[in-house]
Amino acid sequence: MRVSNEEIIEAFWETISMVSISLLFAVIIGLPLGILLVVTRKGHLFENRFIFSILSTVVNIFRSIPFIILMVAIVPLTRLLVGSSIGTAAAVVPLVFYSGPYIARLIENSLLEVDSGVIEAAEAMGATPFQIIFRFLIPEALSSLILEITIATIGLIGASAMAGAVGGGGLGDLAITYGYQRFDTQVMVITVVILILMVQGMQTFGNILAKKIRRN
Repeated sequence: MRVSNEEIIEAFWETISMVSISLLFAVIIGLPLGILLVVTRKGHLFENRFIFSILSTVVNIFRSIPFIILMVAIVPLTRLLVGSSIGTAAAVVPLVFYSGPYIARLIENSLLEVDSGVIEAAEAMGATPFQIIFRFLIPEALSSLILEITIATIGLIGASAMAGAVGGGGLGDLAITYGYQRFDTQVMVITVVILILMVQGMQTFGNILAKKIRRN
């Protein structure tokens, strides 16, 4: 049985859905985590070695677990949250746990690149710590943040394809079901090409947006 164009299109939109929803929740988790990793470190606005050590350790633990293992390990939690361990909705849960800490580290790196003179100048003008974070630190790092989020999105696209190995839906599931199990080379080629185009399109869009913001 050959795969139909409708099934390919459906798998494509499932992947888009998985990546979009996962990215949204991962940024909601990763952004504050990344900010906390910066402002609680030694010599920063809210220096707190205990909180920094705890956050850094938790982030490192999740980042050290391969996605395919994480996906299986949190099956009980996935079932609790979405009522199933297979399908597109179920794949979102491990994708968020996988990409949230990763995004936190990327955001941390971007914010640390901001010249310390910017913070010193803001403090000299009487800005509060929260004003420094949201009016100086983040705007100054915005171009870099966009590039980092772009990298995270590309990582999510790859992880969503791996989710297909355990029934996660999307292009990965299509490639496993038809391309691998039924030895359909054409399906494998089509899914790989689509994934390449998605990654290339995302990277190009991120580069253009970051460049535009940098100029402004």
